[in-house]
Amino acid sequence: MNIVEYFLVPLLIGSVAKVATDPLLVELLNGKLRGRDNEGYYSYESIPYAEPPLGQLRFEPPQPYARRWDSVFNATTPPAYCMQWSQAVEGADKLVGVEDCLTVSVYKPKNSSRSSFPVIANIHGGIFMFGAPVEQSHEPIMARGNMIVVTIAYRLGPMGFLSTGDASLSGNFGLKDQRLALRWIKQNIARFGGEPENILVLGHSAGGASVHLQLLQEDFSQLAKVAVSLSGNALDPWVVQQGAHRRTFEMGRIVGCGLLEDSLELKKCLQSKNASEIVRAVRRYFLVDYVPVNPFGPVVEPVDAPEPFLTQYPIDIIKSGKFAQVPWLVSHTKEDGGYNAAALLIKQPNGRELIHQLNNRWYELAPHFLFYRNSMKTIDEMDDYSRDLRQRYLGNQKFSVENYLLVQRLFTDMFFINETLRTIDLQRQHRGSPIYYYVYDNPAERGIAHQLSSRDDIHFGTVHGDDYALMFDKTISRPRADKKIISNHFLSMLEGFAYSDTGALTYDNCDFPNNIGQKQLHYVLIRNNSCEALEITPI
Repeated sequence: MNIVEYFLVPLLIGSVAKVATDPLLVELLNGKLRGRDNEGYYSYESIPYAEPPLGQLRFEPPQPYARRWDSVFNATTPPAYCMQWSQAVEGADKLVGVEDCLTVSVYKPKNSSRSSFPVIANIHGGIFMFGAPVEQSHEPIMARGNMIVVTIAYRLGPMGFLSTGDASLSGNFGLKDQRLALRWIKQNIARFGGEPENILVLGHSAGGASVHLQLLQEDFSQLAKVAVSLSGNALDPWVVQQGAHRRTFEMGRIVGCGLLEDSLELKKCLQSKNASEIVRAVRRYFLVDYVPVNPFGPVVEPVDAPEPFLTQYPIDIIKSGKFAQVPWLVSHTKEDGGYNAAALLIKQPNGRELIHQLNNRWYELAPHFLFYRNSMKTIDEMDDYSRDLRQRYLGNQKFSVENYLLVQRLFTDMFFINETLRTIDLQRQHRGSPIYYYVYDNPAERGIAHQLSSRDDIHFGTVHGDDYALMFDKTISRPRADKKIISNHFLSMLEGFAYSDTGALTYDNCDFPNNIGQKQLHYVLIRNNSCEALEITPI
């Protein structure tokens, strides 16, 4: 060995060792990627899991990303918004995002005492119309240092859920995106130090409903160990809706495809349009404000659809017993419907709140607000149902700001509580794995209902997202110092759930009762400084 070789060989060995142990450098089948050092954790963002859904891949099931990177992939760019008409954007133009958005982002804590980590795969909410991974925060979990977080971007609104009801344009592309992303996580997370045998799939609102819809696939147990649906499940009336055929052909008319009758011809025309033109057309579907809040969402597909995701209504899948046996936690807050009802407090051009219009327009607006416009067979049936609801919750009182909380209770019952109870009661009859349930009652100082209504003079109670904010620190709430304790209890609950060999679940000093084999429904009530196991009679 000459003197050059003598010095060069150790340098090369050292360089290889450095690459092999560099936590920012991860090698996938597609090639190497480089993440970012964020002091307390590492991030690997905007990693494509599917081919861009552009051109002829628009309105098609996602195709696995199979390209090879010629150089090291830069995984330091925050994930983009999938194109959407977002309720959260102020002003007349609510368009944000890009069509090429199908990525996952991985966040790994720095913890020298662990060689591997359990995984939370987080599916964001947004009523299937808007939202994004960048609106979720991973910092609280990173600060604890015990779990990897993976966030998923999926197609939304018309780009993710247009459906003519036949095989040509079957719909549910956003749910199929989620499914492919979960497969990517299972196959690749070990390369980041994750434990593929300890994956917890979690979602809030539409994300919670999405988790439940994924769980209703029999092979979901191959992708996840446990599942968590916060404030959303597959039976909620805003999830799987009817009438998609009519709305989709109307989209064709709006964007200039004409009065077509053939689904394939419609799809080809829509594939030729600018994506922003299609998404901007969403505003043409609203009666008032952002109502109906999700004109495009999950549908039942025909069995001959390409790679169908949902060919039966969720209730029929549950009754068949053909779904994954995975421990499942489902929840809601005490006044979850505050998110939906708060829009009624928005002042209209005449200076009066929208809620007053319900006195004269209840029969017109209620079916759209409450998602039964397309499920009733006749106008008389729809009107009778509207009349019964008003009588049950308001009696002979008028719709007014003073009676707002009565309407909020109606929304809470119909959108969250009723179907949560029914889902648990039905599903426990057809499965052996545990089903857990909690109710959260601890209001934030300023939650989403305050923001949507622009009012601070109403005590909304514990509304949509008040619990989720303590796990993923969303900016819609301002947690008090004492809520950091609750946040730690929630995160400890998730960590324990991911690691439990028996599927057992605990919050602070409260063990969750398993609803399998029980006569009553059992839940844990979580308040400011306490938790309590209680029971309720099924509906």
